[in-house]
Amino acid sequence: MKISTIAEELNSLTYHGRGIVIGKSADGKKAVTAYFIMGRSVNSRNRVFVAEGDAMRTKAFDESKMVDPHLIIYYPVRVLGNKTIVTNGDQTDTIYNLMDKQMTFEQALRTREFEDDKPNFTPRISGIIHCEGGEMNYAMSILKSAEGDDSSCERFTYAYSNPIAGRAKFIHTYNSDGDPLPSFEGEPKTLELPDCSIDELTDLIWTNLNEDNKVSLFVRYIDIASGETETRIVNKNA
Repeated sequence: MKISTIAEELNSLTYHGRGIVIGKSADGKKAVTAYFIMGRSVNSRNRVFVAEGDAMRTKAFDESKMVDPHLIIYYPVRVLGNKTIVTNGDQTDTIYNLMDKQMTFEQALRTREFEDDKPNFTPRISGIIHCEGGEMNYAMSILKSAEGDDSSCERFTYAYSNPIAGRAKFIHTYNSDGDPLPSFEGEPKTLELPDCSIDELTDLIWTNLNEDNKVSLFVRYIDIASGETETRIVNKNA
């Protein structure tokens, strides 16, 4: 299995699109998650992350420049009891609402498909972290078109029980830059999580995202035993 550093992975592409990182801190005490967005168009770049209680939403930086809120404005992060949901679209609400009705993460996502942004058909990537009884587990999902064919949806869910300390999984929307943008392929990538504070990790991720394309970053540490959280948000448009 290839294990990359965060710097190596983020510098491997100029355009990851949107990305989710989930793992366990090096000391084994915290669940760690990060979500970032990148953009090529004016509409995509005209965004900021805004905290809303324990949730987080996207917002237009300049309302006068917002062309189409479709697929742009949503809640990437919501919390349901001891579960933290992180996604790249309004499927956050789908997962939240259906899991609140006793459906599973995977069942909730079976009601959704990839985005309708032809010709890219951007994958919907999602993650969920569960902390209970001093233990954590998590799952990640990707819904994508089959070889760019919008009549066929491929669904993949990856579940991680008692994850290894100092490791994280990373999934992102695009395999590389292009037109149309090629979808992510394969299992979530394995990253080394350094032994560092939330501020150091936030700086590490933000610094290594492509300067031209990065837009916003969210990072959260969750104390596995107590459930207490620390959150950082960085916006290019400040």
